[in-house]
Amino acid sequence: MRLTAVSYLNTKPFIYGLFRSDLAGIMDLSLDIPSVCAQKLLSGEADIALTPVAIIPQLPQAYLVSDYCIGATGPVKTVCVYSEVPLENIQQLYLDFHSRTSVVLVQILCKHYWKIQPVFIPASEGFENRISGNTAAVIIGDRAIGLENKYPFVYDLGEAWTIWTGLPFVFAAWISTKPIDPELSHRFNQALRFGLDHIPELLKIIPFNPAFDTEKYFRENISYELDDAKWQGLNRFLGYLAGENNYHLYRQSNLT
Repeated sequence: MRLTAVSYLNTKPFIYGLFRSDLAGIMDLSLDIPSVCAQKLLSGEADIALTPVAIIPQLPQAYLVSDYCIGATGPVKTVCVYSEVPLENIQQLYLDFHSRTSVVLVQILCKHYWKIQPVFIPASEGFENRISGNTAAVIIGDRAIGLENKYPFVYDLGEAWTIWTGLPFVFAAWISTKPIDPELSHRFNQALRFGLDHIPELLKIIPFNPAFDTEKYFRENISYELDDAKWQGLNRFLGYLAGENNYHLYRQSNLT
């Protein structure tokens, strides 16, 4: 079973559960930045991917094969706009190249919620060092940890989406381009659940950061259950993304 998963801190409970499960011996798991996870699923290099959900409209059909995701019901903490000036004064905005989901999300928020029109700049390596004056940046993942102490203005995309829509946001989900055998799906979900249930054990083996509350991040900022509210939020987002085009997203039920 070829798997690819986002290499960020927020994925570690899932990875811990998978490697502690009976699936460890039958899976080939790679850890990649979100955009590479999406590309591997699109190219057929992966059977299942924990991938940014913005890839869904590009797939001929997409199956959510797990009851779990990388989501948020408020501030997500590691997907933010960082700026030296208030939101209304931002004129240029670098877009993190790690994930198209965050790129699309900030564009939707700028247009429909914040009502601002910055010039969007596709970012490249080192763009985090170009935040200055009225030039801000979207930074995601582990590179965002601690940046709220560096910049006077921080706008959390998960929080903004929830305030605007009243719905949670799904950043990444376990997706396949074909249905997964129900028995395998059940074992897969059990493994992910094990990781989430054993976060105290996980915290003992991952690097300790005195400036960052990792346990709070796992338990409060990241919301892992792909419940009905997140399903609604996901489809709301995909509706903005797809426009008039159809997308084919299926949710395998009764997995747990």
